[in-house]
Amino acid sequence: MNANPDDLLVLLEVSRSGKFTTAARTLGLNHTTVSRRIAALEKSLGGRVLARAAGGWELTERGATAVAVAEQVEAAVRSLGDDAGGGTTADPVTGVVRMTATDGFSAYIAAPAVARLRRNHPGLSVELVTVTRRALQQRSGLDIEVVVGEPQVHRAEAIRLGEYVLGMYASRDYLSEHGIPASIKEISEHQLVYFVDSMLQVDDLDAPRRLVPEMRDSLTSTNVFVHVEATRAGAGIGFLPCFMADRHHDLVRLLPEKFHEKLPYWMVLRPDSMRRPAVAAVATALREETAAYHNELAGQRLD
Repeated sequence: MNANPDDLLVLLEVSRSGKFTTAARTLGLNHTTVSRRIAALEKSLGGRVLARAAGGWELTERGATAVAVAEQVEAAVRSLGDDAGGGTTADPVTGVVRMTATDGFSAYIAAPAVARLRRNHPGLSVELVTVTRRALQQRSGLDIEVVVGEPQVHRAEAIRLGEYVLGMYASRDYLSEHGIPASIKEISEHQLVYFVDSMLQVDDLDAPRRLVPEMRDSLTSTNVFVHVEATRAGAGIGFLPCFMADRHHDLVRLLPEKFHEKLPYWMVLRPDSMRRPAVAAVATALREETAAYHNELAGQRLD
C-alpha cells in the first residue's frame, strides 16, 4: 500500500465520524484540506475509499483495508509518544465514541455505565443520541447502536444484551377516580398512554395494540419519559417499561399476569469500530451494566 500516513490518519478520523466537517474539527484542519487528503489517498490507492451513505460516509472495502493500516499507524505514533514520556503507557481508551440507544436504556444503563468507565479513562468522551428505531443498515459515523428486538443487519456484529419487561400502569389518583380494572376487558375501556402508532418504527413494541386493540389513545409520544409522566399525571393507563415505572411509588402495576411483555435489547457494532479500545470498553461496560440491572429490567420491584 503506497499511501501517505497522514492521509491514512485523515481517513481514519473520517471513518469514525462519517463526516468531513467533524473529522476536520477533530484534526484541526478545514473541510477542504480533509477532502483533498482523501482525494490524494484514493489516487495513491487506485480507487474509492469512501462511499456516500445516509447521513455521511461509509468505508468501501478498499477503505476498510486502508483504515486497518491507519490504526496501526496511529498505534505506532502513540507508542512513540509513550516512549518519549519516560516509558509510561498512555491510556488507549480515549477519544469519542458515538452511539444511539432508546430513552430508558440511555438514562438508566448507558449513562451510569459511561460515568463509571470515565473515572478510569478521563480521555473518553461518549456522544449519545436517544432514538427508538430499527438498527440501521448504514451506520455512517456511528460506533454502537442499542435497539429493541433482534436486528437484521449486514456488515455488523449484533450482541444480545438482555431483556426487559413492560406492563400496564396507572397512577393511584387515577385509579381512585376511575376504579381499578380487574380484567383485560375492563382495561380496554380506559385510554392508552403510549407511542405514536404512525411513527412507531419497532414492530416488537406493538404489544398494547395487539393485546388490547379496543383501547383508544389518550396521549401518545415518541419519548418514553413522556409516557411515564403522563401516566403519573392521570392521562390514562400507560404501557411502560417496568424498570422505569417501578421507580415511582405513585404508579400501580395492573394485571401483571396478563400484561408481561418481554423484549430484548440488542447492541449493534461496526466491525471496524470494535478494533478501537474505546469502543470495545464502552461495549463491555454496557454489557456489564445491563447484567447488573437484571432485576429491575425483569420488573422485580426493589423497594
